[in-house]
Amino acid sequence: MESVIVAIDGPSGTGKSSTSKAVASTLGLSYLDTGAQYRAITWWMISNGIDVADPAAVAAVADKPVIESGTDPAAPTITVDGFDAAGPIRTQDVTSKVSAVSAVPEVRTRITELQRSIAAAAEKGIVVEGRDIGTTVLPDADLKIFLTASPEARAARRSGEIKGSDVAATREALIKRDTADSSRKTSPLAKADDAVEVDTTDLTLQQVIECVVTLVEEKRAAR
Repeated sequence: MESVIVAIDGPSGTGKSSTSKAVASTLGLSYLDTGAQYRAITWWMISNGIDVADPAAVAAVADKPVIESGTDPAAPTITVDGFDAAGPIRTQDVTSKVSAVSAVPEVRTRITELQRSIAAAAEKGIVVEGRDIGTTVLPDADLKIFLTASPEARAARRSGEIKGSDVAATREALIKRDTADSSRKTSPLAKADDAVEVDTTDLTLQQVIECVVTLVEEKRAAR
């Protein structure tokens, strides 16, 4: 099989992670969760007492943490300075601050370079999920997918992942995150002009996976 680079973008709660991991597993590709990298650097900032509301303070130390991502879709890993950060980066504290840290240009430059090096090293190809992969990180990706879903569907899914959470509050938090990610000056969340949009609102996860796998196989066959 030829190497293929697949970029999957979209806001939170559209099924990006589950879809990307499953597609990578199905097709024997590597997998990269770029959102985890931004969460990792945000967690490092919080842990080291950096004021994440101060862009200059964040920018000054953006190159300090050593972030490493394991790309096995069956067991993706993320470490910061050698520490397993998979659990800590998913806390509400990190979730509430990741947009502010991600908006700092120096952070985006650092993480984008890391993402490109990982994609380039993936011999069999890779599925990279995030918010600016098709537009900024890998504009020459072989296939670009943009997942969407209604705010209601996204909130219901995210609340299902976080036991005891309030669907209405989750919906508001998602919309707030969308606004922050779409309006930032550096690499905003946006659909690439040549991306295939897939609305997952009324689709099962398996249907979304099958749709994307088919798109990848069609792209390979057309070469």
